Amino acid sequence: MSAPTRLRNLIRDEVGSCCDADVEARLAQLTELKTDLPDEYEADLAAMKALGNDTRYRVVRLLTAADELCVCEITPLLDVSESAVSHALSDLTDAGLVTRRKDGTWRYYRSTPLAERLLTALDADRGDDE
Repeated sequence: MSAPTRLRNLIRDEVGSCCDADVEARLAQLTELKTDLPDEYEADLAAMKALGNDTRYRVVRLLTAADELCVCEITPLLDVSESAVSHALSDLTDAGLVTRRKDGTWRYYRSTPLAERLLTALDADRGDDE
């Protein structure tokens, strides 16, 4: 069954009847929804994808709680290698969820306001902000 046929059936079930004008009107409404997507949604997708990995998620949580940490401070807290932590931090930096600064031979990482807002939203959805 094609999408327009399914749409026609949906409209018919909702309002009791359906004609071509009804389908066209619904398609116009749906097209407006599509144009409401942000132009730069790729950054949103990158951030959500970065948080979709256990190691990266836990790193962001740690950085948000600690303010700033070095890789050598993060690694003992996670059950992964220092290389895996470094890779996670690189991905998080690319996604805009973590920033880094270099101090001599050491690199320090901290979460960005975007990461903090995303975690706050997740916590609020679970009720952790009460």
